[in-house]
Amino acid sequence: MMMKAFLIDDSGAMALDWLVLTAALLGLGLAISAVVSSGVDHLSAQAMTGAATQSVVLFK
Repeated sequence: MMMKAFLIDDSGAMALDWLVLTAALLGLGLAISAVVSSGVDHLSAQAMTGAATQSVVLFK
């Protein structure tokens, strides 16, 4: 009888749902961070190269 009550009970289901949802959002955030950081590194390298090749004119 106790086994049947245990299998029917779903009191911890909501906590498990939140755990899975939070883990999925954390994984998605880490994946997005990895993709964006590689793009930012490439863009900053291009900006640094462009800035290094520019000449600066000073007026007195």
